[in-house]
Amino acid sequence: MPLSSIPPKKDMPVSMLRRLATTLAFLVLLTGFALPASAFETRARAAWVYDLTTNTVLMNKDAQTPLPPASMSKLMTLNMLFEALRDGRVTLDTRFSVSTRAKSMGGSTMFLNETDRPTVEELIQGIIVLSGNDACVVVAEGLAGTEDNFARLMNDRAKTLGLENSTFANASGWPNPGQRMSVEDLGKLAIRFITEFPEYYGYFGQHEFPYDNRAPQNRFNRNPLLKLGIGADGLKTGHTQEAGYGLVGSATQGSRRIVFVISGLASEADRAQESERIVNWAFRQFAEKTVAEKGHEFARAQVWMGDQTEVGLVAPEDISLLLPGAQLEALNGEVVYTGPFEAPITQGDTLAELVIPREDLPDAHIPLVADRSIARGGIAPRLRTAFVVLKDKLEGQTGLAVSE
Repeated sequence: MPLSSIPPKKDMPVSMLRRLATTLAFLVLLTGFALPASAFETRARAAWVYDLTTNTVLMNKDAQTPLPPASMSKLMTLNMLFEALRDGRVTLDTRFSVSTRAKSMGGSTMFLNETDRPTVEELIQGIIVLSGNDACVVVAEGLAGTEDNFARLMNDRAKTLGLENSTFANASGWPNPGQRMSVEDLGKLAIRFITEFPEYYGYFGQHEFPYDNRAPQNRFNRNPLLKLGIGADGLKTGHTQEAGYGLVGSATQGSRRIVFVISGLASEADRAQESERIVNWAFRQFAEKTVAEKGHEFARAQVWMGDQTEVGLVAPEDISLLLPGAQLEALNGEVVYTGPFEAPITQGDTLAELVIPREDLPDAHIPLVADRSIARGGIAPRLRTAFVVLKDKLEGQTGLAVSE
């Protein structure tokens, strides 16, 4: 049965400022069958999987370790370009010149030359679909004059965005000891594109980009998930000998969206297989369930100095949790607070926390709020409170029960 069908429990009498935990038991009906989360082991050197719908980390394997990011660090270059678009410094139709240095870039390329003047929109597609190193240099020089200047701006911006395990030496991800990103930081950038730049996010799902019909055999997106029909719509692959094969991905199924990053795979085939395994695992292993409705009362707490002696502790909104499919149907929860509470209390004040352990996931911490406003009482409630305080004090000192 859902949480909302469980009757509330009243709290035990407690002394002033004593921490109280009221334990609840409840059932959540789950459908389907899945292996335990602990049974999934990725072959990736590092991995981070995140359920964006419920803001839940599903997997963290060396996710904070700075590693060579290869072309996946092009996401930071795109972030800088998207911010320039948002700020009005450039438009999608703005044209950038191509330097000899940009033309000379090896590796993945748009095959630009000095006579080209690609638009910002073409460069976005060149970076995302073609993974063009030349396009990255064109963007860096167009926004900052030189790639070195651009790298400094990238480092400064990374700090303000909370990318704590990232440093940049270039715009393309070309191998460099100063080019490092954690898979968690890459995931944070992916989430930023989805939530902050939805107007540009569609480019990440683009299957091909035949820029000026140059090298038509190289016009296809390298993301192996886009053709599988599993809801994948981005974002970026990467590969160097030092970094191995990696991918920053995102997919939607039903009402859920996941973001994931893997790094350090041994081959292109391993990357494709591991990416698909992670997507299938994330959607099949976990299910989002509503376990309580807004206003459901989980406990009642004592109130001192008020015109009422108790306050209900209720859910401020419908409570939905991401739960492992293999978790027992009976969930345990605790209502934790420091009480009794002293009036006045305003309806909606956060007074307590519902803590629900989840197998192989972090505990869920859900705030509970006052179900009503309680004004400060007159002389009678104050005398009653004073008596209870004195009673507690005497009983604590003597061990004798004090009768009312």
